[in-house]
Amino acid sequence: MKIKHLIAALAASSTLGAGIAFAADTYKIDPSHTYPSFEADHMGISVWRGKFNKTDGTVTLDRAKKTGTIDIVIDTTSIDFGHEGMNAHAKKADIFDVEKFPTATFKAKSITFTGDVPTSAQGELTLHGVTKPLTLTINRFKCIEHPRLKREVCGADASATFNRGDYGITFGLPAFSPEVKLAIQVEAVKQ
Repeated sequence: MKIKHLIAALAASSTLGAGIAFAADTYKIDPSHTYPSFEADHMGISVWRGKFNKTDGTVTLDRAKKTGTIDIVIDTTSIDFGHEGMNAHAKKADIFDVEKFPTATFKAKSITFTGDVPTSAQGELTLHGVTKPLTLTINRFKCIEHPRLKREVCGADASATFNRGDYGITFGLPAFSPEVKLAIQVEAVKQ
């Protein structure tokens, strides 16, 4: 009698186990280690570099299915060129118009893996109230067991190039090149 119950319990557990789906891991962006930065032309004579000091969001990774998602929010009011006059001008209506558009977002519903490593994210960048497709190239990716946090932390270096005129940021065009190089250093902690 006991063996019969044991066999029934094992059969039930194997049937239940077959239906279990493993969820993707969720990572919270560490704002103290994540800074989207950019390079933009200044009248053809120099390249200005800036960054945003406040970023929030989450990344999910499903390593078994080799996919994931990204949901990033950038506080455009935190723009920092290392030059107060340029920071103030960039916040005005003729460039970022931060009063009207205080955030920019990148949302990806698809991450491409090469082997076991994510190498690109296909998504949409919303900037200055305009949403356009944008693919981020993931140039570097690594996860470690963080010695202080005692949790997995993943980091990446990602980049893309886009035309700022496509997003309605037309200040200085055509005297200035519209091409913007975006670089994002990101670290995120497993939840």
